[in-house]
Amino acid sequence: MCKKAYVKRFIMEKVKALINNVEKIIVGKRNIIELVVSAMLAGGHVLIEDVPGVGKTQLVSALASSCRGQFGRLQMTPDIMPTDITGFSMINTITKETEFKKGATFCNFLLADEINRSSPKSQSALLEVMEERQVSIDGATYELPRPFMVLATQNPIETFGTYHLPEAQMDRFIIKLSIGYPSKKEELDILLRNENNIQPKQLSQVISCDDIVMLSEKVNNVYCSESIREYIVNITVATRNADLIKLGVSPRGSIAMYKMAKAYAFVKGRDYVLPDDIKVLAPYVFSHRIMLTSKGKSAVTDNEQAIREILKMVMVPVE
Repeated sequence: MCKKAYVKRFIMEKVKALINNVEKIIVGKRNIIELVVSAMLAGGHVLIEDVPGVGKTQLVSALASSCRGQFGRLQMTPDIMPTDITGFSMINTITKETEFKKGATFCNFLLADEINRSSPKSQSALLEVMEERQVSIDGATYELPRPFMVLATQNPIETFGTYHLPEAQMDRFIIKLSIGYPSKKEELDILLRNENNIQPKQLSQVISCDDIVMLSEKVNNVYCSESIREYIVNITVATRNADLIKLGVSPRGSIAMYKMAKAYAFVKGRDYVLPDDIKVLAPYVFSHRIMLTSKGKSAVTDNEQAIREILKMVMVPVE
């Protein structure tokens, strides 16, 4: 086996081991785990919108435990302050010098649980964190550790006491997904595993944070042809011109798709992007970046359906 093939096999075994390890906790949702791992390797953040009890917190904890990354959690209640997220400066009463106390965001994997329950002021504290991966306090800038990833959750059912996430913040999540309920067979397996009391913290380390940084750099080498890049742009332009959509996908959205497509192909064991990758990813990458027109004017009732309608209208490249 040549050196190049050996390195590729070693890399893919790392990715597969990570997915398999997380799957010990999250049963029957391999596609969801692959999407989250792809988002991580693309350097993006994930918004999980789902009902309580389907494993959102377990997924984040299992991911952190699998690489022994630092896991931070914020319960986003209305009384949480921006300084709880970013940190704050204070005077040391002994040395009389200013010291910076780090907030919860100084970690590798940050779970922002029920993000839409925090006030807009606290939500906005995450904007710089998610985009720049740094915190600016009192004229000083503090870099966050690598890798850094925000995984936020929100409950789509309960709206009382919640604050709608602004479009600027929604746009900073590379994908939005839903875990969904397990099948009957999967739920029986969950009960058995619960009986054995398998917890995310008990998972063995199968990859390091340095490995994740290295894999993210390898993702940049995945080939994406000019025709597929044009396909991505054609879809985003179509969302801006469609009658059923009043706010289309921004250039940040097309960049997110480009990065996500490369990472997804990498996770699937390929060093090139296929048009099918774009079609699979489009509802996850684009649906939270658009706003529909009045529902009375269209048969389309949700954002994912709108994106699927757009995909039908855009010609797929043939290579």
